[in-house]
Amino acid sequence: MRTARPLVLGIESSCDETGVGIVRGTELLTNTVSSSMDEHVRFGGVIPEIASRAHLEAFVPTLRAALDDADVTLDELDAIAVTAGPGLSGALMVGVSAAKALAVATGKPLYAINHLVAHVGVGMVGGTFSDGLPPNLGALLVSGGHTEILRVIDIAKDVELLGSTIDDAAGEAYDKTARILGLGYPGGPAIDRLAQQGDPTAIRFPRGLSQPKYMGTAEQPGPHRYDWSFSGLKTAVARSVEQYEAAGLEVPVADIAASFQEAVVDIITSKAVLACREHGITTLLLGGGVAANRRLRELTAERCEAAGITLTVPAPSLCTDNGAMVAALGAQIVLDGGSPSGIAFGTDPSLPVTSITLASA
Repeated sequence: MRTARPLVLGIESSCDETGVGIVRGTELLTNTVSSSMDEHVRFGGVIPEIASRAHLEAFVPTLRAALDDADVTLDELDAIAVTAGPGLSGALMVGVSAAKALAVATGKPLYAINHLVAHVGVGMVGGTFSDGLPPNLGALLVSGGHTEILRVIDIAKDVELLGSTIDDAAGEAYDKTARILGLGYPGGPAIDRLAQQGDPTAIRFPRGLSQPKYMGTAEQPGPHRYDWSFSGLKTAVARSVEQYEAAGLEVPVADIAASFQEAVVDIITSKAVLACREHGITTLLLGGGVAANRRLRELTAERCEAAGITLTVPAPSLCTDNGAMVAALGAQIVLDGGSPSGIAFGTDPSLPVTSITLASA
């Protein structure tokens, strides 16, 4: 590599955001995003085919805008990084195909990287961690497709999955609950706003996988000590609404929204902090689109402070899916001496978090 501050272009297309970011080492030059969310609203969720077509239409304009904003050319780049998984298969293929074409056209090395680890790598830019990623770092990633707690030993080559959702991700639970309550899509912001008008203690909704048989003890952990489940919670909300309607009563939508949200953030934060305490994690990064949720940020901060854990939350624009996080992780892999992926690799919609990069097939 020509420089200790590699100039890296990152491409993200795992879901409904077309992101192109450019970093120089740990300096963020641009974070350009085109979202197709408005095209999915009438369907109440992301439609993979629509997302893929939107990526095709948005990629070139987004790339040009990013290069102009950063005032760099493709020839000046030291490397290209692209999300290879996890994510929607067709959406991933658009970004990966574009990245391979750019790599072939420019002769630049290409790195296929993990979307989830990139959410952690974004902490290297944007002033999130001014002195680089700290030791004993963990990451709580909460989004529409993922809910995970990670331990980061080495961002470029060693990340451990401590716990994850076994069914719906938190964001999916928000969207499905919002549909039940007639609040539209996306559900997260709508429920968060309405919850402020309701009583979070009005209804005691279940906290999935919190029973002793799942939790176990620190000495003998249960099978899902740090895992989450939200499908039962969504069903409990539906049953609650049905009971009010069957009794001819007005559905207390605000109270249900507040009680639902409290159940989600309570179990997320309690298990995340437990995992941190039992694995020596002293700094926790909260990322993913649901990191914008008011109550999640509030309760995570409260419980981290009580446990002596330093909580860090990137800027909202760096929490949601974006190309800057891909470029940031790519730059760290370059600096670590990681091998390029070539152009023979494929996408992996179920790529495990332990696979930080993909090698050529």
